[in-house]
Amino acid sequence: MDTTRGDAAGETMVWGSPGARWVLGATVGASALALLDATTVNVALPAIGADLDATFGGLQWTVNAYTLVLAALILLSGSLADRFGRRRVFVVGIAWFTLASLLCAAAPTIGLLVAGRALQGAGGALLTPGSLAILQASFAPGDRARAIGAWAGLGGIAAAVGPLLGGVLIGTLGWRAIFWINVPVTAAVLWATLRHVPGSRPTNVARRFDVAGSLLATVGLGVLTWALITGGERGADPLLVTVGAVGVLALALFVVVERRAAEPMMPLELFTSRQFSGTNLVTFVVYGGMAGLFFLLVVHLQVVLGYPPLLAGSALLPVTLLMLVLSPRAGALAERLGPRRPMTAGPLVMATGLVLIARLDAGSSYLVDLLPAIVVFGLGLSALVTPLTATALAAAPDHRSGVASGINNAISRTGGLLAVAALPPLAGITGDAFNDPARFAAGFATAMHASAGLIALGGVLALFTIRDQLPDGRTACPHSRTLGPRRCPVDGSPLQPDNGLVAAGSPSG
Repeated sequence: MDTTRGDAAGETMVWGSPGARWVLGATVGASALALLDATTVNVALPAIGADLDATFGGLQWTVNAYTLVLAALILLSGSLADRFGRRRVFVVGIAWFTLASLLCAAAPTIGLLVAGRALQGAGGALLTPGSLAILQASFAPGDRARAIGAWAGLGGIAAAVGPLLGGVLIGTLGWRAIFWINVPVTAAVLWATLRHVPGSRPTNVARRFDVAGSLLATVGLGVLTWALITGGERGADPLLVTVGAVGVLALALFVVVERRAAEPMMPLELFTSRQFSGTNLVTFVVYGGMAGLFFLLVVHLQVVLGYPPLLAGSALLPVTLLMLVLSPRAGALAERLGPRRPMTAGPLVMATGLVLIARLDAGSSYLVDLLPAIVVFGLGLSALVTPLTATALAAAPDHRSGVASGINNAISRTGGLLAVAALPPLAGITGDAFNDPARFAAGFATAMHASAGLIALGGVLALFTIRDQLPDGRTACPHSRTLGPRRCPVDGSPLQPDNGLVAAGSPSG
């Protein structure tokens, strides 16, 4: 294993070394599976409904059970990674996800399928922050943004290729194949992790586990998202309002507990950094808008434009190709320029693509109407993802990377949940609208304009909240010849040393 210098756990790796390739492959492989399962299922819904005689509500919960549990547990999972070891929690997540996939593949009823999807969400929650924390701990400081860029780009590709892969598997082997295929992949990832990924645990981690904070965060997120999703299905009734209020109260109590806890699972001091708070605010609105697109576009192409599932999924291939080619380069560009400009321009370009997508109707052509819109959206997404992810991690000290990743992922999932729950009913896509092309097309246009507005808001927020300049006034990145080995805005903690977060042994710039 080619390594360079030590961190709290022992050693860090240089980009391009054999050990670094194995670590990147294992983390990308596991997190890509979690993303794939979040997108392939959308294409399989008609086949699942026919085979299991499911209602539309059952099909909605096939999608929502995964996302709800993932959002509810991902913050806790980041804390677990920092508390018990990043590789250990990552391995547990891989094994958990594998077993849940087997249950989904063999489910004889829609109820068991929904239960399996919920268990998959728990496994995905363990995988995602663990993979990012492993990258942050394993790579040398100068190579972290590049590694995260590769992770983000390949993960984005997995999300984009999901509908295409789902269409192929459903058309040849049936809908259960989208879950069976997880088993050999997770077996390979588990082997690579146990053999090649170094164990790491921060040396200054909290000595006591924050039980009260963990329970309140999990209950609050879970109950609130359940109320929002169910409210989107049947409207707001007194029971749902009460349940939603309980979720809000639990989250408010969580903040109180974290403020008073001696060793909180989510140090509120993290949010004293404008960089950290701003990045997560941008994440919330941008990922909300993106969720609206990915949830509705594949259905729109089938219901309104008459695409079969395979063609509807392949329509997103340009996004895959652009992410593959451009995401690592976006990370390198952000190292030189700082994150504010790509995080501002990326969402604005994405919003332009969504406005173009909103114009699609029954007479639209793929080459003339859809392809240019998809390319514009993909260019903006490629510019945004790497700086956004890297900045979220860089705005926290290394020993809090698991928590920082968990917070950022929880916020992105929560934004997506809110959008998926709220956009369709607000746009008039309810009841039997999925069987009415004209009604669905009108609602789709409204939803896309709303999603474009959310994403554009993210660009504006980035302009005013994200900074390229470090706390001591430096602007150059580690490779600068004039300032020497300084920390890049996307490669280190911009937190002030006097706020108590940069502990002994942690890099402070």
